[in-house]
Amino acid sequence: MDRRYLGPEELSTYLGMSVRTIYFWIAQRKIPHFKLGKRLRFDIIEIAEWLKDKKVKELS
Repeated sequence: MDRRYLGPEELSTYLGMSVRTIYFWIAQRKIPHFKLGKRLRFDIIEIAEWLKDKKVKELS
């Protein structure tokens, strides 16, 4: 990605998830985000860290 901050639609494309799912996660406070006025924004670096935390560990 060339931009550091994404809107919900861009994030849904980046993650391969529906926009509806993104808004659901926002409402549940499951995904890191912030608001600038009425606009929702996602820091791509924070999202990458959030994704690392979601990774399922393999069995040994």
